[in-house]
Amino acid sequence: MKRYKQLAYEQRCQIYALKKSNMSQQAIADTVGATQPTISRELRRHSGERGYRFKQAPIKNDEWRAEAIKAVKMTPDMIKLIESKLYEKWGSEQISGWLLEEHEELLSYETI
Repeated sequence: MKRYKQLAYEQRCQIYALKKSNMSQQAIADTVGATQPTISRELRRHSGERGYRFKQAPIKNDEWRAEAIKAVKMTPDMIKLIESKLYEKWGSEQISGWLLEEHEELLSYETI
């Protein structure tokens, strides 16, 4: 599985300069070392009336990350519930299915 990496400031500077010279997104991606969809997303997210704003991109990204709501499934109550089923000799796949049916919680057996 590939791990997500944010674009570095230097890459954003390159994108800005290459975009100004009217290069295609694919050519920019090849030059910067990113994929074309990454360049497309970057330009869409950080362009305004005055074009691509590479200096504002990291600030916006930090704001989005701070505002992101992350679901925390492994609460202390959930852990107690799982431990009780494990104590009863239930398998992790059984617990996963039971949690989905009884508690409408989707939790993979790998996590359990």
